[in-house]
Amino acid sequence: MRNIKLTIEYDGSRYQGWTRLGKNESTNTISNKIIEVIQKMTGETVELFCGCRTETGVHAYAQIANFKTNTEMKDYEIQHYLNRYLPMDIAVIQVEDVPERFHSQLNARSKIYVYRMTINDVPSVFDRKYTFHCFRMPDKKAMQQAALLLTGRHDFKSFSTVKQTKSTEREIYKIEVYDDGEEMQITIHADDFLHNMARMIIGTLLEIGLGTRKKEDIEEIFAGRQSASLPCDAKGLYLQEVRY
Repeated sequence: MRNIKLTIEYDGSRYQGWTRLGKNESTNTISNKIIEVIQKMTGETVELFCGCRTETGVHAYAQIANFKTNTEMKDYEIQHYLNRYLPMDIAVIQVEDVPERFHSQLNARSKIYVYRMTINDVPSVFDRKYTFHCFRMPDKKAMQQAALLLTGRHDFKSFSTVKQTKSTEREIYKIEVYDDGEEMQITIHADDFLHNMARMIIGTLLEIGLGTRKKEDIEEIFAGRQSASLPCDAKGLYLQEVRY
């Protein structure tokens, strides 16, 4: 069988994340839309794996997925077919044959998320669906200082809504806070993310930047003496890259 790797861009606004299982199971997911088209294309029942399961409303610049198939279609034919029948808010930007042992989830070494915020007195009507809006510039220095306390290997259970009992330790390699006066971006590079971890970290950093929390709260949250902030608005969050 062939192992096909997909690089996918999507607008997550109207979907229940990459996949949603369990008691809140939904077919209105990115993965389900793609699987439906692949199965129509190949006539096969396929299993689709992904590099990072994005949550409800979160977007992706470059999600990685793979599936196995017996189809003899060329890579460019697969790409054209998928883009012809997928909704226009999901696009396959690259298709390639990869070794049989490649697994987009198990082989992923790290993931990068970026959060986009616009800063202005008047929110842009054109950016409102894809960025979070702040009416004043958060304190970038305070956010950068707090980011240093989050960097490294920690137990991030307090920065997530995860219910699992297995290890909740993760390693954040780098958090960058950038602004050009009109837009601020927070980029988080980690080995992996727990459920809602990226959004709760960003929500906490934003409150520190806006002066409603202090950077010292980070250590209090890790210690369980305080709660992390609520998850940031999903519409500004993008999966930027999955590294292998």
